[in-house]
Amino acid sequence: MKRLEGQRILVTGAGSGIGQATVVRLLDEGAVVVGADIAADGLARTRDIAGAAGDRLTTFEIDVADEQSVIAGVRSAVDTLGGLDSLVNAAGILRAAHTHQTTLELWNSIIAVNLTGTFLVVREALPKLLDNPRSTIVNFSSTSAAFAHPYMAAYAASKGGVQSFTHALALEYARAGLRAVCVAPGSIKSGITDATGGYIPKDADWTLFSRLMPILPTTETSSGAGMADPSVIAGVIAMLVSEDGAFITGTEIRIDGGTHA
Repeated sequence: MKRLEGQRILVTGAGSGIGQATVVRLLDEGAVVVGADIAADGLARTRDIAGAAGDRLTTFEIDVADEQSVIAGVRSAVDTLGGLDSLVNAAGILRAAHTHQTTLELWNSIIAVNLTGTFLVVREALPKLLDNPRSTIVNFSSTSAAFAHPYMAAYAASKGGVQSFTHALALEYARAGLRAVCVAPGSIKSGITDATGGYIPKDADWTLFSRLMPILPTTETSSGAGMADPSVIAGVIAMLVSEDGAFITGTEIRIDGGTHA
């Protein structure tokens, strides 16, 4: 079903994981997409995966933590697309450490990408989004914004900020026809989660992670353990930016296989 035929959508974090899966799903549903990421090699993989639909995909390198990069990148994306109907902010980083050992540099780097980066891209995209009578922003929160995840206090704080930011956007621009929604993934396999194990403190209490497992099977052979494919998030995002999501705004949708049921 081509729910997004002709829609012009910018996706950040498009070089891996959920962002990459989202680009592929949006293309499958007929959208014209600009995929942005800091990693050129990741964007190349996304173009390869897109296959024949790649004629509706353009990629740009953007560092969401750098204001000038965002200003130039969003302008280029809008020029390429000829406008903007939806924005998906999937760019993010996850680092883990004991809170008492978290340096200010580490804290600031997480906030800069996850929270400030989301703000910068939204700020630059808003004027073009508001040119439309109906437009959508999908930001990325996390289950960590509402449920305790050990050793991830800085990450959780950044995602809680994104969640609050999104609520404010939804109210401020509702009369202009803009919807703002968060997805809150959990137990999803991605580049972020693949790297997380390397950041967990060596003296971590691994029993604390037992409460972070999904209750639904994530593969045909699993019995509830493991992580789901990023495509499960991409499908929800495609719904949110389509007319099927027309009455959803100012909220977050938790997608975690029942991890926090």
